[in-house]
Amino acid sequence: MAKKKNFPLRIDPKLYDVLQAWAKDEFRSVNSHVEFLLRESAKKAGRLPRNENKGIEEDEGSADK
Repeated sequence: MAKKKNFPLRIDPKLYDVLQAWAKDEFRSVNSHVEFLLRESAKKAGRLPRNENKGIEEDEGSADK
């Protein structure tokens, strides 16, 4: 699996609570759920190149759930 990039994220506590509950419903950590949501949004917007999109989806199975 490719090394992940770390960066700080400041987020409204109420939004974090929503994400935490949503992640729990999907059996994911908050971190992996935020990454999943960002990846889906980037795919929908056509921002992920085809070759990167394939590699990212393959790594998804090993995400920290």
